[in-house]
Amino acid sequence: MMLRSWLFVPADSEKKLAKSESVPADVIILDLEDSVAAENKVQARGLAAEFLAARSAASRQQVWVRINPVDQPEADADLASIIRARPDGIVLPKPRSPEDVKLLGRRIGNYEMEHEIHVGSTRILPVATETPQALFTLGDYQKCDQRLAGLTWGAEDLSAAVGALANRDAQGNWTSPYQFVRNLCLFAAHAAGVSAIDTVFTNFRDSEGLRHSCEAARRDGFHGKLAIHPDQLECINQAFTPNAEEIARARQIVVLFEANPGAGTLALDGMMLDIPHLKQAKRILALANMTDDS
Repeated sequence: MMLRSWLFVPADSEKKLAKSESVPADVIILDLEDSVAAENKVQARGLAAEFLAARSAASRQQVWVRINPVDQPEADADLASIIRARPDGIVLPKPRSPEDVKLLGRRIGNYEMEHEIHVGSTRILPVATETPQALFTLGDYQKCDQRLAGLTWGAEDLSAAVGALANRDAQGNWTSPYQFVRNLCLFAAHAAGVSAIDTVFTNFRDSEGLRHSCEAARRDGFHGKLAIHPDQLECINQAFTPNAEEIARARQIVVLFEANPGAGTLALDGMMLDIPHLKQAKRILALANMTDDS
């Protein structure tokens, strides 16, 4: 299954939780962190656990939970409440380095053993760029174990941490520091061999801006995108799914190389192709097959 669209849902809102079951998100992220006020944390944990326990085994959606930062006491309370309900994964905010992912993995493992869940089955997606110090260890995510499912990035907490007046320019483009951070996350994910997930597009009423953001992210090598509103999901899913033209072209390239075994360079429609083109064609076909299976 392709995990293209990741929708945040405040876990303290019964109405939004109920609605999330019918939206076309590949992943629902039950949020226990920023969207939940401190006085609602306990209620949110209970609702998240109930939602996980009640979900249908036939659901096509994965359900993940964004806990509180691992260095805060709320994080262990989050894990104690939800791991027993078997989430597909944990979204980790504000990691200081990959060591926080390893620490979280050990804590999850203890709860998995306690509740007779296969150890290692709960995956982790860190929001890897929300603290300044985290930027200097992004390359070390390749040393994490199989729990690491991907890397995503965020600009809001990071810009607040450094006192930036804005993280986008007058045209809505990322300013230089945050474009740099985005690129680091992209390459760190690929270096670690995991999915690169683009950050949220905060203006959920700007459908054209979202479309442009999604197309740029897929062009550059991201595999999916975080969402903050159900109305963003169709655009995200479409952008990160190979279209018919891409699939047909990819099949042509694969067939051409199969018909010419041992060839390193071939011509197709006036364009010279080599092994990187073949690899990309195979990747597109694999993505198309994953879409068909979802």
